[in-house]
Parts: sequence; structure tokens; C-alpha cells
Amino acid sequence: MDDKISTRHNALERMLIDENAEPTNLPLSLLEDITKCFSDDHQIGVGGFAVVYKGMVGNEAVAVKRLSTTFDMQENKFHKEVECLMKAKHKNIVRFLGYCSDTQGKIVDYEGKMVMADIRNWLLCFEYVPSGSLDKYITDASHGLGWKERYQIIKGICEGLCHLHEKRILHLDLKPANILIDDHMVPKIADFGLSRCLDKEQTRAITSNLCGSLGYLAPEFYSGHVSFASDIYSLGVIIVEILTGQKGYSEDDNVIDSWMIQLETSDQADTLLEQVKVCTKIGIECMDPNPKKRPAARHILDMIDKTESAAYSEETAISFPAKKRKKETAISSSGPACSDAEFQRAFHMSRATLHSLCHELVIAIAKDTTLCAAIPVHQHVGGDAAPAAMNGRRVWVRERSTEWWDRLSGLA
Repeated sequence: MDDKISTRHNALERMLIDENAEPTNLPLSLLEDITKCFSDDHQIGVGGFAVVYKGMVGNEAVAVKRLSTTFDMQENKFHKEVECLMKAKHKNIVRFLGYCSDTQGKIVDYEGKMVMADIRNWLLCFEYVPSGSLDKYITDASHGLGWKERYQIIKGICEGLCHLHEKRILHLDLKPANILIDDHMVPKIADFGLSRCLDKEQTRAITSNLCGSLGYLAPEFYSGHVSFASDIYSLGVIIVEILTGQKGYSEDDNVIDSWMIQLETSDQADTLLEQVKVCTKIGIECMDPNPKKRPAARHILDMIDKTESAAYSEETAISFPAKKRKKETAISSSGPACSDAEFQRAFHMSRATLHSLCHELVIAIAKDTTLCAAIPVHQHVGGDAAPAAMNGRRVWVRERSTEWWDRLSGLA
């Protein structure tokens, strides 16, 4: 390795250590050296417009994206991609380290004649994100990632997109394959090949370049109109896919029901289910066919942040909605007992909320034994014995206890 390349190696190595270091111009010779001349052994990804290689800088890895020579892209488009990447600095956006724009003259055979041709080399260098892309983690609620991990991924994507929009950047190709996951399960938005930087007062753009990924493109994109709302539509598809394992619209009550089964044993079920509810609502609103009705990125973050407020969680814990119940649970003094899990599913509450409500029932029964509403686990008792029975694990509500029945029914 000559002294010049060694110096560049050291500079790139220092950039990896210093998170505040600015992206810089990188020589082609350096990128060739760290990828072993772009050898097949270092290839880690292939797309329609580029090949990505793993480069080694000392003991650290980087990703080098080499735009395909078959990609008919004007130089100013490459410059625009670099411009967007230079502006995008956020923990949920893949870190941009540098770029290379190199043109060399080379003698080639053209229609039987030897001519001097310009060989373009356009390359981008990024942090290496080790755990692959989000599409490899997409499953339904019954297996794969737990809800807490999915929620943090959704939140991270929203935070990254909000940063882009505040920097006046349209991504225009959001999809799980373009969201990388690091070794701490932090999502990082990547691949800005179709991105656009808007002027300060500009809110939308016209495009004739109808590139993108089917299933994630907003309806207005096909008429050549793009805006911040176009990214929001793609975000909605991604959120629903993270929630359900499938692309496209899904009824919110179906999503909630599937996650209720997974979370019913958690001591934070109310809070977690509220997060599911809010994320489902966000996903469906983002996919509204009318771009004007889609929420802005900042508003989405505000909705997510609100679910993390303890006061908000307590306020909404016993009002979690279910638009339809697939099985009505009979609860009466003469009917069979229902287990805690069945009771929680029927009324969408956690064990903590159930016990809190039972405590209120104890107090009410102590004041008026005609409201006998409790039966212990092993025997059916009533009247004065009802308060003591509240230590049991099963709860009935007598048909004549209309006030409490109405309260419970109001939870569903």
C-alpha cells in the first residue's frame, strides 16, 4: 500500500470513530483497495442500479455502493443523490461517509474503430449495517420479532423519515428492503437513489421517472406527482406489513385481535395494546388514497410519543376498543366461570386493570350486598361472602347488577 492510500485509509478510519466527521470525497484507488478491486468475494448486495461491496478499513467494515455502468443516469442526478445524503444525518438513517466521482479515458473498440471513451465511476461509501434489511424480519404476529422490537422499529423509521422531511428531502423508495437493521435492532433508512431535495417553499414535484417498488408507491405517483405525502403512503404500507406480515390494507380490529392473543400475559398489556392500536391507526391513515388526508411525519411522531406517556396509558387502559368480538363471553351468576385470559380477551384489559376493577367491586359490594358480583375459584358463594371471594382468580357479574355490567360492557 503506497503512502497516499495509507493516509486515506487512516482518514476513513478516523471518520468511523468520530460520528461527527463530515462526509468527504474519496479516491477511487482507496475504494478499490478496501474492496480488493470490487471482488466477487466482497459483494454483499445487488440491485437494479448498483452493486454493494463490503470494504475493510482496519478492523472496521464499510459498505461501498458502485453504480452500475448500465445505469443511464445523468451526472447531475448523482450529484443530487450526494446532496441529499450530505443533509441526512440521523441515527435512523444509514450514515454517509463519502463519495467518488471519477471519469477516466480509456481506448475501446467502437464499431471496428479504436476510440477514446470516458469511463465513469460513481461510488458511495456508507457505514456497514450488519443485520441485513427489514424485509428479512417480516412475519405475522404469531412468530418472529416480539411487539416491543417491532414498535421500536416502527418508531425509528418514523423518526428517520421525519428528519428527512424536515430537511426537505423526499426519499421516494421507502420499502423494507431499503431499511437496514443494525445489531441493536435499530432501523436505518437507506438507498437514496431516487431521492429529491425540495426548495424551501416547495412542497411537491413533478417527475417523469416512474421508478420505484410496486406495492409501496402512492397512487398519485403514477400521474407523475410526488410530495412528502408520497413517502407517508409508503410508510403506511411498511407499518401494516410490520404489524401483520403482509402488505396492504388490514382491518384494525383484526390486527388488534391477533396481537391481543400474543400480549395477554404481559403485565404491560394495556400499554402495549394501546401502542398496537395507535400504530395500526397510523398505518391505515397513511395509506389514504387522498394525499391531503395523510398525516404529516411530525404528527405521526406526536401520536407515537403520546402512547409512551404514563398518564395517557392509564387514561386509556380500560377503554381499549374492539369493533367486533368473535366470541361473546357469557358472564352471569348461573353461567360457567371464565378464566382470567378469557375475561381479559372479552373486555380487552390486562390483569392489573382486572384486579383494579375487582377492588372497586369489593368496595361496592361491601356497601350493598345486593350487588353480589364475585364468586371464588373453587365454590359458588354469594351475599356477605362475596367480598372475601375477590381474592379468587375468577369473576362473574350477576345479571341484575346492571350498573357494573354496563361498566364492563363499556370496555368492549
